Amino acid sequence: MSELHDRHRGVLPDWLALYYEDPLEITHGEGRHVWDAEGNKYLDFFGGILTTMTAHALPEVTKAVSEQAGRIIHSSTLYLNRPMVELAERIAHVSGIPDARVFFTTSGTEANDTALLLATTHRRSNTVLAMRNSYHGRSFSAVGITGNRGWSPTSLSPLQTLYVHGGVRGRGPFAALDDAAFVEACVADLKDLLGHTRAPAALIAEPIQGVGGFTSPPDGLYAAFREVLDAHGILWIADEVQTGWGRTGEHFWGWQAHADNGPPDIVTFAKGIGNGTSIGGVVARSEIMNCLDANSISTFGGTQVTMAAGLANLSYLLEHDLQGNARRVGGLLIERLRAVVAQDPGVREVRGRGLMIGVELTRPGTDLADPDRAAAVLEAARVGGLLIGKGGGHDTSALRIAPPLSLTVAEAEEGAAILESALRSTQ
Repeated sequence: MSELHDRHRGVLPDWLALYYEDPLEITHGEGRHVWDAEGNKYLDFFGGILTTMTAHALPEVTKAVSEQAGRIIHSSTLYLNRPMVELAERIAHVSGIPDARVFFTTSGTEANDTALLLATTHRRSNTVLAMRNSYHGRSFSAVGITGNRGWSPTSLSPLQTLYVHGGVRGRGPFAALDDAAFVEACVADLKDLLGHTRAPAALIAEPIQGVGGFTSPPDGLYAAFREVLDAHGILWIADEVQTGWGRTGEHFWGWQAHADNGPPDIVTFAKGIGNGTSIGGVVARSEIMNCLDANSISTFGGTQVTMAAGLANLSYLLEHDLQGNARRVGGLLIERLRAVVAQDPGVREVRGRGLMIGVELTRPGTDLADPDRAAAVLEAARVGGLLIGKGGGHDTSALRIAPPLSLTVAEAEEGAAILESALRSTQ
């Protein structure tokens, strides 16, 4: 065990998870690669949990941060902040929400917490609908609506949470149905649930469940839900902390796969927009965002340095069509991985969109999760020079693959080959 690991265990909580039997200290990165303290180089297919969206040490972002830090780093929201206004204008424009207002936070957890505050205040209800197998953050309220037991350490909550079917296509009571029948059954479940409770404030849902193992419903499910929600005046919150900014390839936002009846009432975002700097936020219609009748500030949300990073990062993403790259390279990677696992009886499914890919592992001949093999594959991939993640609602047996959106075809092939070797070595 390393000296740094000993020190980590001496001062940090036991529940602060670390990957690998011999935990890794990453010291620097460039492009789609990172290096550890021993000088080993890795192809990064997890990007700091989907946070390094464009590339490590992206020159445009590094320059913007350096130049802004040389002027002023922080002043709080009590003062006008040009970079914050500029980034808010751009995000409001790309959000698709009419008359949008933007509030910046420092994380996705805080963004979802803010969205819940807005929705419950606007609707005067503390009941919230959430999806089974969901994850929305680490705060008290976000944990209270998380539908994934592995990431919900307490049943106490300031909210009453009711869980809806639909976030996981391949498991549960409706898994055997075709897509149309699956959506119909989930809508019927929602209607039945609403018949047994006072009207909730909102439904919060990840278009693709991140910690849950990159699972998703058929396209159009949330549009069908929206018809029911609108009839009851219930808001729709799209948690885009992991799916936003073009990662799914086909769309800029994950909700756009369910966009028959317009954008959500509230969108939350974080992770990729900062490319490693601490940015989260909420976009909502003005009537919802402005519903609070007390003063509020954000000491660190929207600080000048992070806003400069976000502006440079968003500009780079749009100017280099990284959404299109995610669609093209991600599509090739998914097909390559499906070919890799075709003869592996322990792989239940390869799923995902763009550069957001899940590989679910089960014990051969069963439908039971295989978390031990998932851990072993992570170790073997690291030895081969590849970093990936893991997750899932069934004992974290899904491998999570989410490289920076600038991934090249050659790097995708290299990563797939390393993962193929790791899977074979653990059969």
